[in-house]
Amino acid sequence: MIRGQFLGPARLTAAGFILLILAGTVLLMLPVSANVPHWTPFLPALFTATSAVSLTGLVVEDTATYWTPFGQTVIIVLIQLGGLGIMSLASLSGMLLTGRISFSARRTSAAEGRPVAPGGVRRALLLTIALTLVCEALVAVFIGVRLATAHDVSPKRAVWEGIFHAISAFNNAGFSTYSDSLVSFAADGWILIPLALALITGGLGYPMLAEFVRRVRGRWTRWRGGNPRIHRMSMTARMTLTATALLLAGGTVFFFVSEGSGVLQGMPLGQRLLNAFFLSASPRTAGFNAIDYGEAHPITLMFTDILMFIGGGSAGTAGGIKVTTACVLAAAMTSEFLGREDTSIGHRRLPLSTFRQALALTAAGMIVVSLGVATLRMWDPEFTSDQITFEVMSAFATVGLSTGITASLSAPSQIMLCLIMYVGRVGPTTFVAALAARTISRRFRYPEERPFIG
Repeated sequence: MIRGQFLGPARLTAAGFILLILAGTVLLMLPVSANVPHWTPFLPALFTATSAVSLTGLVVEDTATYWTPFGQTVIIVLIQLGGLGIMSLASLSGMLLTGRISFSARRTSAAEGRPVAPGGVRRALLLTIALTLVCEALVAVFIGVRLATAHDVSPKRAVWEGIFHAISAFNNAGFSTYSDSLVSFAADGWILIPLALALITGGLGYPMLAEFVRRVRGRWTRWRGGNPRIHRMSMTARMTLTATALLLAGGTVFFFVSEGSGVLQGMPLGQRLLNAFFLSASPRTAGFNAIDYGEAHPITLMFTDILMFIGGGSAGTAGGIKVTTACVLAAAMTSEFLGREDTSIGHRRLPLSTFRQALALTAAGMIVVSLGVATLRMWDPEFTSDQITFEVMSAFATVGLSTGITASLSAPSQIMLCLIMYVGRVGPTTFVAALAARTISRRFRYPEERPFIG
């Protein structure tokens, strides 16, 4: 039996994002949106709107010079709506699929065993919005003050750029009001570190942030003399935190070594560490760049491709297949290598359906990327395989990093990237929802036969 009730919200989400992209396209086509004496052509407006709504950051027109303040405002509003919509929708879809929230009034316990009280959906949405606005406000103030005091930016401009970069960073969008993104701030840790923390926080995902808030609230209540129940950290939170820390640390070391004689050469030790850390954080999946990826070593591009494909936390603003998916696959491989019958993480056994969903999502992502690379290679053969792969992976994982070829791609290739960005942002949520909702009961089983593997 197919439980179709879960497919409705997924389809509604996909349609809603299309409508938001089309609305943004129309607004960006208006003469008031661009510093040109005519309407912006449809394709650049569509590409920019798709990139903003999908929280990617790839651009075919320079955000700093081509778009007017009105056009930049449209872009940042699209980013905020795309980010809030994705966080809310993905979080609620995840809770629906795991049985934590049911619109039929049956609410089962959450991961830590506490039931969701009536009105839990509304509280989840409000908490999502509150966390988003608080984080963005803190980063905006910090960046604005730094720009005004250390970079001779006028107070009015500093406020706008602080808000723009805070929203772009927390939502992992990667849009910047500077033509070179953050290259001019490569030596300023007071700019790069707050933005890195914002993009990491947004990329952790709403379930992780909500759990953190609950635990802090419980600790605070206990400190004041209360006796709250502090629940065990969920498997999702532990996987997300552990994988994020390992990828950040491992990526920092890798980039420090791989680009030690490349784009990081000549920098003082502290600046090299700072930029290696930012190189590790940004591909998952913010899209800001403090170095020129067109000058990076091919091995750097390859490792960045891997980070982009993995992405960030579930139900957040990050893209990719998500770190939890990668953890499930790694745990399954480990169990197979060790000859264990069950796949477990942290003394918890994983159901077979979880592994199958992770495998299906990863395979689907690889198919989309492979088709995209083949298509762009056919339409734009003048670019190298490294450049094309980097561009397609960036679009699928909604990262926004580029070696500088986006604007030079042919119109069919840019349209293909629009489709890949849309699929990369909306696809994983709807795909996993469809997989989880599709249950077929049979009254028979076929005979078992084991083929040769390897």
